Amino acid sequence: MTLPDRTPRSVALAAGAVVSLVTFAIILVIFLAIGAPVKWGWFLLYLPFGFFIAYRIIYIFIERFLYRKVKIIYKTIHSFQTKTETTPRIIMGTDILGEINEKVEEWAEEKIREVKQLKATENFRKDFIGNLAHELKTPIFNIQGYIDTLLDSDLSDAELHKKFLEKAAANCDRLSDLIKDLDQITLFESGRMPLSIGKFDLIELAKKTVESVEQQAKDKRITILIRHPLDKPIQVLADRNRIEQVLINLLINSINYGREGGETRIRFYDMEDNMLIEVVDNGIGMTKEHLPRVFERFYRVDKSRSRNAGGSGLGLAICKHIIEAHQQTITVRSTEDVGSTFAFTLKKAQTKSMQ
Repeated sequence: MTLPDRTPRSVALAAGAVVSLVTFAIILVIFLAIGAPVKWGWFLLYLPFGFFIAYRIIYIFIERFLYRKVKIIYKTIHSFQTKTETTPRIIMGTDILGEINEKVEEWAEEKIREVKQLKATENFRKDFIGNLAHELKTPIFNIQGYIDTLLDSDLSDAELHKKFLEKAAANCDRLSDLIKDLDQITLFESGRMPLSIGKFDLIELAKKTVESVEQQAKDKRITILIRHPLDKPIQVLADRNRIEQVLINLLINSINYGREGGETRIRFYDMEDNMLIEVVDNGIGMTKEHLPRVFERFYRVDKSRSRNAGGSGLGLAICKHIIEAHQQTITVRSTEDVGSTFAFTLKKAQTKSMQ
């Protein structure tokens, strides 16, 4: 069994009782030793009076001791937790030391969590700045190289000039896309990217997005199929343009990391109030340790191969922000050398009025 926590008041009561009894015994022994007559009425009256005096002295001493020694710690912790500078009142009838110990432990755990979060944020910031610098450096250096080549070349060679200007323009487009994607993510994170929610047919939108990436798919001989077992329109409530952007980003991702002659499928599943949309490929896939980070900005599983595949490295991060802005979820499953499945949900539109 463990002893119950002692409060300052209970300690003062116990100490006062001990002191008063000891004092009573000493005085009684002295009277008996010198042969003085013992007036038991006075002695019995002394017990409560002596106990009260001893209790008050010890109580005041403990209170002042606690106030002087503990108030700095107590005030500091209290100010951090309540964001005020007021000194909390010390209640002697409570377990002050136990309460302070709990508050110190809670405060320490909170600070440890904050330090871990700050370290994670700092690491993310370093990675982000490094990745951003690399993404900006590549097209800028390419543009600079093409311009330098043009300046040093024969001005009469129109075909050479056109070739390098087209390459410089392509890198300018890449740089422009990167800035535009960064701006979109910033707007989503700040909550300043409004959604235009409306009802539309998800199947019709999927067909449109497949047509828009048809040429990229043909270049890698990748077949894109739409699997819809119900064979009828699927009405959802969402921002049509944003969902189109999500589908295009996922399809381009499947093409960039797909195999030559491979296949990408778009599948739909009814989940009562929501529709589940999956974009499945049989590409290079990825190992489990990469899955928690694939939606981070600029995160690339295979950096050398990914950058050669093109893109800003922000497509999946934009998808995540768009789906979360719809208060829905997006996930990924993947197996290395087998393929990847990106899945997200959308709210279904009510086709029948409630009776």
